[in-house]
Amino acid sequence: MTGGSGALGGHVARWVVGEGAGRVVLVSRGGSAPVELVGELEGLGAEVVVAACDVSDRHALAGLVAEVEAVGGPVRSVFHAAGVGQMTGLVGMTADEFTEVLRAKVTGADNLDAVFGDRPLDAFVLFSSISAVWGSGGQAAYAAANAHLDGLAESRRARGLTATSIAWGPWAEGGMADGTTEDLHRHGLVALAPAQAITELHQALAEDETTLTVADVDWERFAPAFTARRPSPLLSELSDVRAALTQPDEEEDAGPGDAAMLLRKRLSSATEPERHRIVLELVRGEAARVLGHESSDAVKPRRGFVELGFDSLMAVEVRNRLASHTGLRLPTTLLFDFTSSAALAEHLRSELAQDMSAAAPVTSAITELERMLSGLSTTDVDRDDITERLRSLLTAWGVPSAAVTPSDTPTPTTAEVDPALDAATSDEMFDLIQREFGKS
Repeated sequence: MTGGSGALGGHVARWVVGEGAGRVVLVSRGGSAPVELVGELEGLGAEVVVAACDVSDRHALAGLVAEVEAVGGPVRSVFHAAGVGQMTGLVGMTADEFTEVLRAKVTGADNLDAVFGDRPLDAFVLFSSISAVWGSGGQAAYAAANAHLDGLAESRRARGLTATSIAWGPWAEGGMADGTTEDLHRHGLVALAPAQAITELHQALAEDETTLTVADVDWERFAPAFTARRPSPLLSELSDVRAALTQPDEEEDAGPGDAAMLLRKRLSSATEPERHRIVLELVRGEAARVLGHESSDAVKPRRGFVELGFDSLMAVEVRNRLASHTGLRLPTTLLFDFTSSAALAEHLRSELAQDMSAAAPVTSAITELERMLSGLSTTDVDRDDITERLRSLLTAWGVPSAAVTPSDTPTPTTAEVDPALDAATSDEMFDLIQREFGKS
């Protein structure tokens, strides 16, 4: 077990001993292992060897294997969990740093493959990462290293040898994600409980898998943030991801809510400079809330969102807030398309102006309808017939019938009718008036 002194190595060691392994070799560069782990494994009846070896040194690795087998017989299973994490952007890495990330994962795995050669093994397990499957910010070298492990597993299978490479999501209770699980959970990656992960490992070996991915993902949170900068053809094939990415737009199709109607009302009575100020303050305020600032003063109008500290998840949160406040359908890439508060506010102001302009003929038609209705007396027309037709119209526009046919409430006023009719196009509104009243 390479990486045998780490948390993941310990969990796997307990499992293999529980499955009947009589001898376990825990390998690490420092040659140490937690005393509690060694005592626990020995208490279960296993012989435990704690060995110091740099697995990137093929000569040293071959010597260790020969020494172990000379004393206790041939090694039957290999688990490669050694590795060095990375949270540095590619542009900020030196060649030496990049090489160091690859050294334990890639060189170690290649050396294990070479040292054990073509001999039959019960298991040859490589601990890969989801960063190799769909990428991860700040982990370019780590993702490449783990992708190599997946490729090595395929190569061994092609040679008729056993191999299983598991691209793991974050593990709880230790591992490289230790200390970051709360942030990962916020982004939609739930840390795997060790017992759950071991169960998945057992199943993967029982089913003789070659490569697979094991992760607990909240797609409704993860997918929008992950695709905020660019689409993901790989993930878009998953039904849960498609649902997560289409659900917001479907909600927006319901039309502007109360907040959006209030904003439109403010803008309609404001001057052009006031409209710009209103929308800019809306953008700065929502950006500040997502960043955790008490005041929008911390969000300078022309300072870039990335410079302010926005990541993809924050960008999606701001987009969702602005969509609710404006009633507009906004892409998840919004903050990356318009990179500052000033640029985004100008875009939203323009979109709102077009939206409100398109609704103007409908509003005028509704005003005309209201004027016509208020000018009619009870002797001029059958009010019950008109009321019933208006209720039918509301129902046709999606208002629940129960809401428009109360049993013991007054006839709806035109003020109550207006919001439901506001979604109609001008042609549809004029057609309604023509059909219902013979006027236009």
